[in-house]
Parts: sequence; structure tokens; C-alpha cells
Amino acid sequence: MIIDVPTGKDPLTYVWGELVPGIGPAAAGFSAAVYAHSTLALREFEAARLTIARVNGCLFCLDYRTERDGERVDAGFFDEVSDWRTSTALEPRVRLAAEYAERFATEHHGLDEEFWGRFKAAYSDRELVELTMCLGSWIAFGRLNRVTGLDEVCSLPAHVPGASR
Repeated sequence: MIIDVPTGKDPLTYVWGELVPGIGPAAAGFSAAVYAHSTLALREFEAARLTIARVNGCLFCLDYRTERDGERVDAGFFDEVSDWRTSTALEPRVRLAAEYAERFATEHHGLDEEFWGRFKAAYSDRELVELTMCLGSWIAFGRLNRVTGLDEVCSLPAHVPGASR
């Protein structure tokens, strides 16, 4: 980790809560809101989130699985999402969520009329904005965690690294 964390401090709590007190707690609140208030189906949400985790390379994000009402995606879901272009197991909206996430993170200037035609045929404007806000959160905060090395040491309550893959 490239940030000096005072002895005895939890790295995640220190970086996200104390180091930049005017920004960190607000960022944490935005991140938490993405999980608490998203109305996207779990598989769509996770397809987009895992795609961003793959692009970012955030170890924690790659390991984590969102749980809703006791449900999580199955163990092979990450591999299917990673192969969204050829996967036959993903529903059309799930494939579109993965495609949008990858393109948003790597070639957002290339989102053309053909893509938007397909996307808008499947997703409402509200869902488009919601998913885009989720993507922004995951890109920003996953990259913060990855480039600082926080992803190598962070752990959230009730999350045991490696247990959900």
C-alpha cells in the first residue's frame, strides 16, 4: 500500500473516512447508495460491477459479490460476464450491462448510435442514468483502491476475502 496508515488504524476506515474528511465520507456515502438503492436486477448490476472490477483490476472488487435478499450470482457468473461477447448463458440485458460497462470504462467516446439503439430498446432512461452512476462510482473508487494498494488490505464487515468466489 502506498499510503502511510497510522499504526493501529484500519486502512479502509482511515483512507475513506479520516484522510480527506471533506470528501471521503461523501464518497463512501455515494458508494453505499449504489448498493442500497439500485433498482437494477442483481444479475445486471453484478455484470456491470464485475466488468468494471475486471477493467480496474481491483482485487477486492473482483473478489466481492453483491448480496440482495440472501441471493448472490452463481460461482461461474464472473467467467460468463468476462466472456459476454460469446456467452450463451447471459440474458440480453445482462450482456448489454456488461458491454456498456466495458465500453464506458475503456472507450466511452465510441458509444455510437448502433449501441444506443440496442441499449435503449432494453433499458429505460431511468435505468440508463442509474447504471451510469453505478459505473462512475465503481470506476472511481475501484481505481482509488487499486492504485493506492488499498484493495490488497481492505475488508468490509461480513466479507471474508476469497470466500465468495
